[in-house]
Amino acid sequence: MLASLLLFAAVVMLACTVFLKLSSRLGIPALLVFLFLGMLFGSDGLFKIAFDDYAVTEQICSVALVFIMFYGGFGTNWRAARPVAVPSILLSSVGTLLTALLTGGFCHLVLRMPLLQGLLCGAVLGSTDAASVFSILRARNLALKENTDSLLEVESGSNDPFAYMLTAVLLAAMETGITPGGAALLLVKQLAFGLVFGFGVGAAVLWLLRRVRFSFPGSDVIVVVAAALLAYAAPTLLGGNGFMSVYIAGILLGNGEIGHKETLVPFFDGITSIMQMILFFVLGLLSYPSRMPAVLLPGLGIALFLTLVARPAAVFLLMTPFRGSVGQKLLVSFSGLRGAASVVFAVMAVISPAYIEMDIFHIVFVVVLFSILVQGSLLPAAARRLDMIDTQGNILKTFNDYVDEAPVQFIQIAVPAGHAWCGKAVREILLPPGTILISLQRGDQTLVPSGSTVLQPGDLLVLCALEQDKAPAATLTEKVVNIQDLPESRRLADLPRRAGALIVLIRRGQEYLIPNGDTVLEDGDLLVINNTVAH
Repeated sequence: MLASLLLFAAVVMLACTVFLKLSSRLGIPALLVFLFLGMLFGSDGLFKIAFDDYAVTEQICSVALVFIMFYGGFGTNWRAARPVAVPSILLSSVGTLLTALLTGGFCHLVLRMPLLQGLLCGAVLGSTDAASVFSILRARNLALKENTDSLLEVESGSNDPFAYMLTAVLLAAMETGITPGGAALLLVKQLAFGLVFGFGVGAAVLWLLRRVRFSFPGSDVIVVVAAALLAYAAPTLLGGNGFMSVYIAGILLGNGEIGHKETLVPFFDGITSIMQMILFFVLGLLSYPSRMPAVLLPGLGIALFLTLVARPAAVFLLMTPFRGSVGQKLLVSFSGLRGAASVVFAVMAVISPAYIEMDIFHIVFVVVLFSILVQGSLLPAAARRLDMIDTQGNILKTFNDYVDEAPVQFIQIAVPAGHAWCGKAVREILLPPGTILISLQRGDQTLVPSGSTVLQPGDLLVLCALEQDKAPAATLTEKVVNIQDLPESRRLADLPRRAGALIVLIRRGQEYLIPNGDTVLEDGDLLVINNTVAH
C-alpha cells in the first residue's frame, strides 16, 4: 500500500513538473495546471480515483498553507514594502471585509441565498491569493511601477488570515447563533494570539539563530521549519489565528540578519513549490466536474461581481487618500485573483457542523477557475496596457540568475566621461585579476568586444569572473533613506558606520549608483547593504 502511494505521489509530482514547463510556453498559469491534473485523476476524470474526504483534504491543505504563508512572509522585502505598508495592510484587513460584505450582499440580494450563507460565501472569497498573483508575475519576469508589486505582495500575503477570521465567525454564528459580544471576543482572540505568537516566535528564533552556533549542517533549516510549525500550531490550539502568526514570523525571520540564507531560500523554494502542487492537485482531485454545471451561473455571477464591482470598489475607496495613479488602482483591482485559500476555507465550511444548503465548495471552485484562467492569463497584458511595467525594476534580484547553471558571476561597470579608460583599446586597460570583458553596451548596440575595441564615454561594460566556492558570503539587505533620520551632513564619509556593514549600491528613482565617500544621500534612496554576520 505504501509503495503504491509513493509511486502515485512520484508520478503526480513528475507530471506537475512536466506540465509546468508546458504551461509557461502556452501562457497558462501553472497553478491552473495542477488543478486540472487533480480533476483528471479524480472521480469524474480519466483515472476515476474516488476521493471525497473533505476532512482529510482540510488537514492536508492547512499544512500546505502553513509553509506557503510562512515563505510568503519570509520572502517579503519589508524595507521595499515599507513605503506602501499602510495601503497594503488597509487592503488586506478593511479591504477584505468590504469585499466580503459586498459579495455577501450580492449573493443574498441577487442570488437569493440566505443572509448568513451569502455572507459566508463572501468571507470565503474575501482574500486574494499570493501564490496565484506572484507565480504569474515571476513567470513573466514582470516588475511593476509605483511599488505595486510590493503592495500586492504584502496585501495578498496578509489578507488570508482576515478572511479566515471572518469565515470562522460566520460558521460559529450559523452553528450556535453567536452573539455580537461572542463574535467580538472570537475576533479579539484570533488577533491577539496571532500577533503575540507571530512576533514572539519570530523574535525568539531570530535571537537563537544569531547567537547559537549549531554543530551539524542543515540545523538552520530544521530550526526555521520548526519555527513555522510552532508559529501556526501554538495560537491555533488556543483559539488564535495560526495563519496570521506564521506569516508574521516569516516576515521577521526573512528580514532579519541571519546567516545561511543561501541555504534557506532554495530549500523553502522547493518545499513551497511542492506544497503548491499538493494543495492544488488535492483540491482538483476532490472536485466533481459533473456537479459544476449546476453552480456554473451563480459561480460566474459571483466571479464577475468580484472582479468588476466588489474588488474595484474596495481598492478605489481605500487607496484614493494615498498618492497613486489611476493605472495603479486599476491594476491592483484586476490583480485580486482568488486561489487555494478560498477553496480551503470552503472545505472548512463543508466539514463544519453548521448546515449549508448550497454547494459552496463547487461554487468557490468555479470562481477560482475563472479568476486564475481569465484574470491570471490577462494580468500581464493588463499591466502593459496600463503602462505599469517597470522595465528597470528587479535588476538586483535577477542579476545572478545565470549562476544557477554555471559557476560564474557578472559585474556591470559604466564608463563615465573623463574616465582613464576612455579612448583606450580593451587590450590597453588593466582589468581586475580573474575577470574578462564579455559584453559592451553602446547606446542601442550590444557589442562583443575584441582587444582592439576602443572604449567610449557612456559605454556599459559587463565583466565575467569565476565564482569562488569558498569566498565569504555576502548578506545583502535593503534600507530606504528617511531624510529626518540623518544628521545635517548627508555625505557618506561623514556618517557613522556600523562595523561589518557596507553600502554597496544605491537606487535613486530609476538610477543605480555605486557609492563612494563623497556620495550625498537623498530622501527615498534605496540602500543595498552588505552585512557580515558571524555564524
